[in-house]
Amino acid sequence: MRLVQLVNLTGGTLVVLACLGANAQPTSASGPASVASSAVQSAKEVKAANRQLAKDVRHALRNARSQGLSFTNIKVKANNGAVLLSGSVPDPAQIDLAIAVAKSVAGVESVSSRLVVRSEISGYGAQ
Repeated sequence: MRLVQLVNLTGGTLVVLACLGANAQPTSASGPASVASSAVQSAKEVKAANRQLAKDVRHALRNARSQGLSFTNIKVKANNGAVLLSGSVPDPAQIDLAIAVAKSVAGVESVSSRLVVRSEISGYGAQ
């Protein structure tokens, strides 16, 4: 019985010492802590770049009013150069125009469209 207790106590002591030794490792400037902080910073930079690209595409769509584009119901999302257009336009030709305008923006690598055609409803009770 005492031998079992001694083995358990020795094993427990070794586990505690191993844990303390693992936590006492020094960190260098290029260690995991700096890698994590640079990953967070680069993730923030990517997010900011995605927001800026979406903003640039929205601006280009707004400027395409002169070409007849109704952009008010178009939503833009960007992810690492890939742009997603969603929402609605009043006629099918505007889908192609919106895609072409989005592709013309610097930094856009691909454009996906989930745009649908919805005629504008006018009048009370129109269906």
